[in-house]
Amino acid sequence: MFWLAPFLLFQLQQPLDIPDKNPHTTAADIEQGKRLYMGRCAGCHGPSGDGGKGANLAVPTLPRAAADRSLYRIIRYGIPDTEMPGSLMDAKELWQTAAFVHSLGQVPSAPITGNAQAGAQVFKSKGACLNCHALGNEGGRIGPSLSGIGARRGAAHLKAKIVNPAADVPDQFRLVQLTTKAGKTMRGIRLNEDTYSIQLRDFSGNPQSFWKADITQLTEEKKTNMPAYQGKLTDTELNDLVAFLANEKGAQ
Repeated sequence: MFWLAPFLLFQLQQPLDIPDKNPHTTAADIEQGKRLYMGRCAGCHGPSGDGGKGANLAVPTLPRAAADRSLYRIIRYGIPDTEMPGSLMDAKELWQTAAFVHSLGQVPSAPITGNAQAGAQVFKSKGACLNCHALGNEGGRIGPSLSGIGARRGAAHLKAKIVNPAADVPDQFRLVQLTTKAGKTMRGIRLNEDTYSIQLRDFSGNPQSFWKADITQLTEEKKTNMPAYQGKLTDTELNDLVAFLANEKGAQ
């Protein structure tokens, strides 16, 4: 039950007088919200909101923020235990940013031209994606799970990630190499790290944990173990794979 404490504190810190409806939704508000978004949010969520390091915001209904009030709270306070931070913007700026974020879901997304059924075969065979990624109850654990990836990331981001995965590597999936005082060398994917310890997953998929006091050298590699598929897949195969992943919405 200890996990409830941070959540309850998070709830108690929030004011109770937040309006249910966004009071700043004029065209001028949305335009100002766009400027605020580009400066503070686009780095993670993408200029068009179709995802990146952060979630896909270009959807009709945001899973965590279907209501105006919920979206305001997330922008203001962030999401505990995630990379989504809070914001020091004033109330009007928060509402303007929320208005622009809401508008992203009203813009028609780019058409997906691939064949999702053919993409499933590319995913399982030529792409060998299950060697590292989990999808449902299948696959590996070296890379992030792809279950429901189509609900979290837009097609444009998915295609860019397949073509050039090293362009944006999430902190929790970066490669780490360490050497212990006993002379053991380990290289794997960083899962978690705090002041005293670090946990990583080796390339067999097994978690490993080390006390930092026992480590003599620790190096973070800002690259990914995922191969780039540019030139490895035909344009048709790439579009089919993107269609398959974009169609993977998970449990709705």
